[in-house]
Amino acid sequence: MKVAVTYENGNVFQHFGHTQQFKIYDIEDGKIVGEQIVDTQGSGHGALAGILGARKIDTLICGGIGAGAQIALAEAGIRLYGGVSGSADEAVKALLAGSLAFDPDVHCDHHGHDHHCGEGHHCGEGHHCGA
Repeated sequence: MKVAVTYENGNVFQHFGHTQQFKIYDIEDGKIVGEQIVDTQGSGHGALAGILGARKIDTLICGGIGAGAQIALAEAGIRLYGGVSGSADEAVKALLAGSLAFDPDVHCDHHGHDHHCGEGHHCGEGHHCGA
């Protein structure tokens, strides 16, 4: 199994679409056997799911994530554990122990200056774009 975590300074980065790095963990027999930090090179929402798919990632742990990115991950067969914060290493250990606290209904709530709703972007319930 391969697990990726949106990563910044040792912690789970809170906005999937703006993550600059993933920390990727190789898991065998329920244990971490390898880890590496991968630069996303500023790829953006759509390309990030492609980066994960190309690296054969099974599972993503992240903070906030928009509906469009969630769909792209689902289409790539990547399990999502969103709404997670704190240490990236501890989050993966909790996942392996079956005790990871996550939000199955996570949605993007970080829309702002350079992110606009429009064609190809679908906002989740309780999320108001352009208001």
